[in-house]
Amino acid sequence: MTNKHVILIKNVNTILYCNKWKETVHFYQHVLNLPITFFSSWFVEFKLAGSAHLSIADKKKTTRKSTGEDGITLALQVENLDKLWQYFQKNGFNPSPVQKHPWSARVFYISDPEGHRIEAWSSSE
Repeated sequence: MTNKHVILIKNVNTILYCNKWKETVHFYQHVLNLPITFFSSWFVEFKLAGSAHLSIADKKKTTRKSTGEDGITLALQVENLDKLWQYFQKNGFNPSPVQKHPWSARVFYISDPEGHRIEAWSSSE
């Protein structure tokens, strides 16, 4: 057996299928200020970092179901956790308290309009 990669991944895109499509797109575009890389009447792709993307699809236009708050957490490593927490608190998004985790990280949580959990974290070192 060799150590060669079977697949070389060039891009990563997570797709969220949403009932509250317009509200969720607005959240990622205007609250998180993510840049749009593709837009159509039912599908929007945002750039997260490097080659990582997040897309929001209108569940009504697809055959996929929305997971809502069940089973999805978007974990986003951020540069300034305290500044982001203050931003969400000031704008009424009710972030959870910042917690320390055993993996040397500080973290807090919010939810998008569809109910997907967003974990914002930074290294505590």
